Amino acid sequence: MPELPEVETVARGLHQALVGRTIRGVVVLWPRTVATPAVQEQIVGRRVQSVSRRGKYVVISLDQGFVLVHLKMSGRLHLVPAQTPLHRHTRLLLDLDDGRQLRFQDARKFGRLYLVDDATEVTARLGPEPLADEFTLDEFRRLLARRSGRLKPLLLNQSFLAGVGNIYADEALFAARLHPLRQAGSLSAEEQERLYQALRAVLAQAITGRGTTLDDQGYTDAEGRAGGYQEQLAVYGRQGKPCPACGTPIERLVIGGRSAHFCPHCQPIQEGRSTLFEGEGVRSR
Repeated sequence: MPELPEVETVARGLHQALVGRTIRGVVVLWPRTVATPAVQEQIVGRRVQSVSRRGKYVVISLDQGFVLVHLKMSGRLHLVPAQTPLHRHTRLLLDLDDGRQLRFQDARKFGRLYLVDDATEVTARLGPEPLADEFTLDEFRRLLARRSGRLKPLLLNQSFLAGVGNIYADEALFAARLHPLRQAGSLSAEEQERLYQALRAVLAQAITGRGTTLDDQGYTDAEGRAGGYQEQLAVYGRQGKPCPACGTPIERLVIGGRSAHFCPHCQPIQEGRSTLFEGEGVRSR
């Protein structure tokens, strides 16, 4: 699933291309893609004012209302000339006044498009943006103080932090030298700061690298180009391969159906192993 860096990359590319463009037509090829009824009638004639990101949503601001797109597992937004042959997984087309089309492709059909008067109608439950200036270390400490549970599931909780997913949670925990099954309430002040700095650094570096494209080629930017950050991944998807810091084989756990990759040497278990792995939904692989 595209995460914060991938969605940010797509949004930046679309912002440069779409601002000032007017939507001339809409073709919905898979009705469930559209979460808002009668989107065809309501969106035609509206002009794009900006394109940004909130969490994992691409937010297209119009002269009246907002279009929000959640890419989910396999969604892609591509801007192409209208005469470009249609991809078999295309679910929706927006015709623009310059002869191009914004096309939404989605092989898994989980992605959704919303047309709303206020973007918060969709994003109200999201947590803070981890790269925002106002997201300070003190704010992060306050968030942790109100939460319990394991670090990896907590980082995936979009009401805790917006936009972090499997890839960058694993990478940030490795950079912070914290085990994914550590309890959030067990972190020292120094460990809290390490995690805060690691999250911001990893996400910023991944944006600079234009996101991560894995072997399934599930993510490409608005122009169809692959990302480059996969070359810098330290632990995610590297089970059995040597840790780039110490050479210890990377291990993988399944926590509540989601994977967690980590180095057992660089990210030591701070609690007794017998208690750490107790509980439903935690499996070692």
